[in-house]
Amino acid sequence: STSLHPIIIPSNGYSRTRQTREIGLRLRSLGIAAGDRVAMVLPNGPEMAAAFLAVASVATAAPLNPAYRQAEFDFFLSDLRAKALLTVETLESAPMLAAVAAAHGAKIISLRIDPTAPAGTLQLASAQTSTHQTIDLSAPGDTALILHTSGTTSRPKIVPLTQANLCASARNVCASLNLGPTDCCLNVMPLFHIHGLVAALLASLCAGGSVACTEGFVVTRFLEWLRTFGATWYTAVPTMHQSIVARVEVEGGDVEAVKLRMARSSSSALPPQVAAGIERIFGVPMIEAYGMTEAAHQMCCTPLPPRQRRPGSVGLPAGPQVAVMNERGELLGPQKTGEVVIRGPNVMAGYENNPQANQSAFNNNWFRTGDLGRFDEDGYLFLVGRIKEIINRAGEKISPREIDEVLLDHPGVAQAITFAMPDSRLGEEVAAAVVLRPGQGVSERELIDFAARRLADFKVPRRIVILDEIPKGATGKPQRIALAKTLGLHRLAAPAPRQGAAGELTPAQSVLAGIWCEVLRRPVAQAEDHFLELGGDSLLAAQVIARVHSQMGKELTMAAFFRSPTLAAMSEAIQNAPAAGATASDANFQTRKWLDEIESMSEEEARKLLEP
Repeated sequence: STSLHPIIIPSNGYSRTRQTREIGLRLRSLGIAAGDRVAMVLPNGPEMAAAFLAVASVATAAPLNPAYRQAEFDFFLSDLRAKALLTVETLESAPMLAAVAAAHGAKIISLRIDPTAPAGTLQLASAQTSTHQTIDLSAPGDTALILHTSGTTSRPKIVPLTQANLCASARNVCASLNLGPTDCCLNVMPLFHIHGLVAALLASLCAGGSVACTEGFVVTRFLEWLRTFGATWYTAVPTMHQSIVARVEVEGGDVEAVKLRMARSSSSALPPQVAAGIERIFGVPMIEAYGMTEAAHQMCCTPLPPRQRRPGSVGLPAGPQVAVMNERGELLGPQKTGEVVIRGPNVMAGYENNPQANQSAFNNNWFRTGDLGRFDEDGYLFLVGRIKEIINRAGEKISPREIDEVLLDHPGVAQAITFAMPDSRLGEEVAAAVVLRPGQGVSERELIDFAARRLADFKVPRRIVILDEIPKGATGKPQRIALAKTLGLHRLAAPAPRQGAAGELTPAQSVLAGIWCEVLRRPVAQAEDHFLELGGDSLLAAQVIARVHSQMGKELTMAAFFRSPTLAAMSEAIQNAPAAGATASDANFQTRKWLDEIESMSEEEARKLLEP
């Protein structure tokens, strides 16, 4: 849809109550009772929004991604025990959907859409007339919506959300954003995801406002849509905001006619550079919200001006109770890091038919989010990252978000995502994928060196893959856990040695190359070979320093080592270093001392160590 008439859904005007009643009566005539699951496979747009409102009011709606393949539809219809599948005959996958539905004994119900009618006007295309004259809407405790968890690391779990859960979350979003009847939300989120369904659709209608339901996120049309529909706000995931910033900065656009009063981000961590870019372009506050499916979306939200927004924080609790808990189930005070836990009227009662998952998901009636975080003294929540996404490198716990933000500070980087890469010696290594800004010719080596000047050595990515686009899930959210496998890095191989002859090295470089070979257990051939790129780290550096002491008779400090990480630079640093004055046993003691220092080193001390 390209015009205002067929795309915007107001809360008033055409009666949603009347349409819901008509569709409800027809569903009852087709044998759909309260509590029956109706799978919904519809393209994004006002019809999907209106159909969800109608189905969820009288039965249980189970929206599915239209891009799924047959095997995925087969799994979800079976797992849901769907009584019916609601779709439109114009979908390319309609014949396949009919076959899958028939295999699971689910009725196929088609929608009839009149493109000349007001937005969201629809009817069920069925020759069967309604035999019901009255209909009872669902009660607060009835399940209105069924969604699945992402299933990145395990079988997807069923999340049942009640009418009360959804209404509580919609009211929380309304209150957080101070929404009212004059607000219009531009929805670019898919309506088979909790973010789009609650934050964009239900919150807008709860406030008495309106929502413009697009076909999805199309960055080339985003500014046009904002102007055409007079949107006062929009909500999106960080990768969408990144695309908007990148396009406007390169190509410009008529932002003067845009009437936004705020932008909202949720569903994954928002890099501060992206938030600053949106605020710079539109001149409005960027509001970051913290949410998840099991909480019917929103849990925390950064406050609107004039209240303070704190960089790096997802804001204040915005609806449910939010706390931080340690492994013993004790709630922690300010500045103490632990797992974020929640409870409240918007939080699900438990996963469906999954007692094992529920046993691990709840602790003393608190739902465990799986996120690490801490509160400051004023109650602002700061997230460290997902527990299962934290990189465990030889016992060092590394937050991918920290490395993301460092890489995004590079002027040539538009997008960055850090993830764990398997390592046979350390368990996991740090890797990252980046998308460069147009016209930038930055190399992997330059990006690694850039990170090494700002991060402790153990946090520096050993591989940085440069991509045209970062792989994302159906909702536009990158999947950190699956990225190593997606990019072919799940079986770690050491970087291939550069070609060259050892005879090209100077005598001092040859001696040092021999030491590197012993420690790294791989060939070292050229003067520009880089210790970190060849798989080195702080622990191996201590071994090199000890061998330099015993074999070359020089005192090379740890600071000098990391300031001269190439073979040529380190050889020169060794030549300028003072002569060693200790015995071999003293050198062994010094090595152990360095190892102890590395283990006890604070992050700030490590940063100072790497400063040029």
